[in-house]
Amino acid sequence: MAIGTMEVKLVGAKGLKRTGYGCMCVFLTGKIDPYVLLQYRNQECKSTPAKGKGNSPVWDEKFEFRVDSPLADDDQHKLVLKIMDHNTFRAHDYLGEAT
Repeated sequence: MAIGTMEVKLVGAKGLKRTGYGCMCVFLTGKIDPYVLLQYRNQECKSTPAKGKGNSPVWDEKFEFRVDSPLADDDQHKLVLKIMDHNTFRAHDYLGEAT
């Protein structure tokens, strides 16, 4: 079994949509503070929130995950990116995800 490192560069996103739930400040400012949870197997990394960047955030961050060669194609070896809206006084909102 080969073991190595996977480096992921999180550049940015375009066209993020507000969820429409939660506090009125999103509706008044029109801004979201998106961040990304990156998950690979039992490892998780989190980007910094792109404060006030709205629906086209830029992160330009790098993350590393320890990887081993999969013996079979299965869902355990997928990289999952969950985009969230950071909120200070309530639960963070889910905006979407990609694999």
